[in-house]
Amino acid sequence: MAHILVLEDDQLFNETLEDFLEEEGYRVETALDPYSALEISYQNVFDLYLFDVNLPYENGFDLLEKLRHSGDTTPTIFLTSRADKASLAEGFGKGADDYMKKPIDFDELLLRVQAVLRRQIRQEHMNIGSYSLDTAAKILYRGDEAVEVTKKAVDLLLLLLQAKGEVVSSSEIKERLWAAGQNASDGALRVYVTQLKKYFPQNITNVRGVGYRWVGE
Repeated sequence: MAHILVLEDDQLFNETLEDFLEEEGYRVETALDPYSALEISYQNVFDLYLFDVNLPYENGFDLLEKLRHSGDTTPTIFLTSRADKASLAEGFGKGADDYMKKPIDFDELLLRVQAVLRRQIRQEHMNIGSYSLDTAAKILYRGDEAVEVTKKAVDLLLLLLQAKGEVVSSSEIKERLWAAGQNASDGALRVYVTQLKKYFPQNITNVRGVGYRWVGE
């Protein structure tokens, strides 16, 4: 069951989207402002974002840009009343996967959601050297055999891979891997790094005092 985050500041339309998507069988979280959406995105793993563009505090384009810079590659559909080509170009430039103009036709929305999710499903298996990763089940394989690694370690692996060689700070890793209120100590982080280094000893580099980065592959 796909997990969707809806960000829409019109409360009635927000609730309408939530009801519609839940009736279609999706798990749905909602937010009315970008700050709340950002916090929710750090606490959960989503298969799709549905973002309004005109929002309080900052627009949806700027929020997606922040998420992309943090290594979040979750597919995103913008829902907006903007009709100009410049806005369309900006949305795709910030990392959008699709774009719908309001008023929204719900039958069309469902088709677009399904299409984006199908593309995501095709990316659920990644080859990493002699290993393969099922990103949906969070299982790492060598050949046909699952190797011993926790789901949090897999989340860390994905975060490092998504950064494409850039350093991911320890604080950012802890924000992404642990929900608010959970104990996210440096020691706990090192446990997951050690798990991964058992299988990828040459690929994970500790940048002292900053964080970690993936090299090679």
